[in-house]
Amino acid sequence: MEWWAAHRARFRACISNEVVAELSAPAFAGATAALRMLQGLDNLELSPESRQLAQVLVDEKVMPGPAVSGDAMHVAVATVYQMDYLLSWNVRHLANINKRMHLINICTRLGSTPPQIITPDLLWEAPDE
Repeated sequence: MEWWAAHRARFRACISNEVVAELSAPAFAGATAALRMLQGLDNLELSPESRQLAQVLVDEKVMPGPAVSGDAMHVAVATVYQMDYLLSWNVRHLANINKRMHLINICTRLGSTPPQIITPDLLWEAPDE
């Protein structure tokens, strides 16, 4: 949350309906606050290309299924819209360096470039001294 307040304005932050769906789930404890933070952000549509890429990512075992939602869809949307970064605290399936080369290889084969999938703290900018 601290990164969001201090550094988010330096970037063009976008979301997809998949992000909204995950944060709206009854099991997500901080749903109200999280959804409030997303107000005013650009929304990236879940395009047919995104859906197709998400399925490939699941089929190639880069991301866990199902392809219609979750991690595969987050990566696919960010890739299709040519985002530089995909921010996540999910270091098991998303911000996982062990999956990076597999993701790059699959996307390159398909003529795409995946975003860098990182935790927000890697975009932290030190204050001017």
